[in-house]
Amino acid sequence: MDPRRLDPDDIASVLPAKGRVLVSSCSAESLALGDAVRRAGTALGAMTFTGIFVPGLNTRSWLANSSCRVETFLMTPELKAAGAATKFLPFCYGDILHWLRSIPIDAALFMATPPDGDGLCSFGPAVDFLAELWPKIPVRLAHINPRLPRVAGPHGIPFEALTAFIEVEQDLLEQRDPPDDPVSRVIGQAVARFAANGATIQTGLGKIPTAALRALKGHRNLRVHSGLIPEAVVDLEDAGALAPGVSVTGGVAIGSRRLYDRVAGDAYRFYPVSYTHSPKVLAEIDNFVTLNSAMEVDLFGQAYAEVGPSGLISGAGGASDFARGARAAGGIRIVALAASASRGAVSRIIAPGEGRGPVSLSRLDTDVVVTEHGAADLRGLDHDERARALVAIAPPAHRDRLAAQWSELAASF
Repeated sequence: MDPRRLDPDDIASVLPAKGRVLVSSCSAESLALGDAVRRAGTALGAMTFTGIFVPGLNTRSWLANSSCRVETFLMTPELKAAGAATKFLPFCYGDILHWLRSIPIDAALFMATPPDGDGLCSFGPAVDFLAELWPKIPVRLAHINPRLPRVAGPHGIPFEALTAFIEVEQDLLEQRDPPDDPVSRVIGQAVARFAANGATIQTGLGKIPTAALRALKGHRNLRVHSGLIPEAVVDLEDAGALAPGVSVTGGVAIGSRRLYDRVAGDAYRFYPVSYTHSPKVLAEIDNFVTLNSAMEVDLFGQAYAEVGPSGLISGAGGASDFARGARAAGGIRIVALAASASRGAVSRIIAPGEGRGPVSLSRLDTDVVVTEHGAADLRGLDHDERARALVAIAPPAHRDRLAAQWSELAASF
């Protein structure tokens, strides 16, 4: 049976009266479906909307009425403002997948391309969870978007498998890479020295990861394997730094139109989280270099990345998944951050016990910590040597205090 072409204002006639709805969001969040949910109001009943909502990119709350709830794995300002209607689940990506596999999901809302000659719709550059989970979800409501790029990869959904669809043109949501500054450029150059020609890089969004990728433009035969594909990958492609053939593997692309115009190219492949974050897949990657940022790193080498100035902003994300995979692969796990905040008044290299929020990467998940003052290679070091190496890359004005704090703590061991 062909799927039903739906007027967005009839969305309540397709969705169940209550239950959990998986929303495919990130760069391919459907604004038309989000607006239809809002307009439906109390006609939807007590729905729980679940998805990856990225701060600064996904601004819909999906809260159609006072009985609706949202489950999120990243905290946006809009969802934080919803208070008790938002449930924040601080999971790593591997645990998100395990959790989504284990719970009933009654419906899915997502964007897809028009069907190809074989009747298959692509999820575009937002494959992550839905590509694996959709066969077990009974109601599948698609926003067919002619502007969504059709990406290469083994996953999609047959048009005939849809329950219903709307067809509206929409540009993908954009989040441009931040411009470099002197601090991020220095950090990026230091990170680049740990990646050899032929390395495979994992990274995320942000000023420092972007600067590190740009610092790799002089390298050759690089590959990218990451949950997130940022726009700086296009800089590597344009510089001839990527290996021939398929060189970029990811689950989601977030950037500007410049990136979205490239992701349908031969160099790019998109896979679900069960592949991009798989310990078995990651363990087979040669010369694997993971680069993740943090808000703070303590003198044990523990990284804190989940609490910002406005409070909790994320769970562990994919950083811990990739750290475990890189360890199995014999790769290098790098945490990079600016050494200070508040114009130097606050050190982001901190004494043990001073970290804000939970530990995101343990001391066993980090090989190298990089700031604008250098790189602390922690491999093979004891606790005292690690602390001294980290003090050496802290802001100079804070080093004596940190050294004294460490000496006091070490005396109690």
